[in-house]
Amino acid sequence: MIVEGTVWKFGDNINTDEIIPARYLNSRDPQELAQHCMEDAEGGATFLKQVTSGDIIIGASNFGCGSSREHAPIAIKARGVSLVIAKTFARIFFRNAINIGLPILECPEIVDDVKTGEKIEVNLEAGTIKNVTTHKEYHASKYPPFMQELISAGGLMEWVKKKGKE
Repeated sequence: MIVEGTVWKFGDNINTDEIIPARYLNSRDPQELAQHCMEDAEGGATFLKQVTSGDIIIGASNFGCGSSREHAPIAIKARGVSLVIAKTFARIFFRNAINIGLPILECPEIVDDVKTGEKIEVNLEAGTIKNVTTHKEYHASKYPPFMQELISAGGLMEWVKKKGKE
């Protein structure tokens, strides 16, 4: 699976309250959550006005820390973000993202090099990342086959539905 998009860069310790503020947690509607994605993060107002479907979020260390709510990756995915790359992820965010079919990769090198507005191309199966703007290439750990299946299916529930029909 190849993903290409414009980068939106955020800093360290972006927590789930910055990704989707608690005041919106009374909704489980993905499209409503998407309207407030990254609203409380530094740079979130610009992100909300300018993000387009297929764009990519780059976070620094400990992206998705805080509470274990799955609203956070749901809001990101519903906003049309195709991928999140960070130096590191909070473990519960990592698992929630995979479970809902939001691709995420850890790649410290690109986080230090890339800037908001640059374009990158990612081959999720190979774990390769190319900064289309600067022509630099990076490598992330690729997903094991089972996780590739989950992401391709659209998440754990969709994967289970698909397996039930086989």
